[in-house]
Amino acid sequence: MDYTSQPEGEKIIRAKKMMLWFGIVGLSMMFAGLTSAYIVSKERKDWLSDFQLPQAFYISTGLIILSSLTMIFAKRAIKSNAAAQAKLFLAATLVLGIAFVYMQFVGFDEIIANGYFFTGSESNVTTSFIYAFVITHIAHVVGGLIVLVVMFVNNFRGKYTAGNMLGISLGATFWHFVDILWVYLFVFLLFFR
Repeated sequence: MDYTSQPEGEKIIRAKKMMLWFGIVGLSMMFAGLTSAYIVSKERKDWLSDFQLPQAFYISTGLIILSSLTMIFAKRAIKSNAAAQAKLFLAATLVLGIAFVYMQFVGFDEIIANGYFFTGSESNVTTSFIYAFVITHIAHVVGGLIVLVVMFVNNFRGKYTAGNMLGISLGATFWHFVDILWVYLFVFLLFFR
């Protein structure tokens, strides 16, 4: 197919989708590097093999999975021109995303309360890796929350319709990516001790 003969609007849509996917691939590579370093570091003598993930991480995993579902419902509502439902589901996704971040910090508190620290003389390489994983992921979730706010405002203004789904599709793709990324990290941390 000759992409140079496409209308300008289609070229812009393709470019925006490609930029998003380049970003997702780059972020995936970064986390692949972190998980590889984690696996190599497990051979250290000071590795904590009996470390248990905090309960708050289990709860936050459920919250982020639920937020992906509400995002799916929001996108379907926009596609059906059900603006009120879309607002509700986008708001629910935003609230669940904020609750996810909150529970991550509750998890940090649980780890510290159990006597494990992330930095300093009392820190351990195991907990330092967990801290690196979670904080790096939270930074991307915060980016996703900003995207959700923009999508909520744009939907409130009536920008999204069944015929104009680009913004919601790009935002939903990024949100699902950060959700899948956390599930991957959680399962990885759960089974690779």
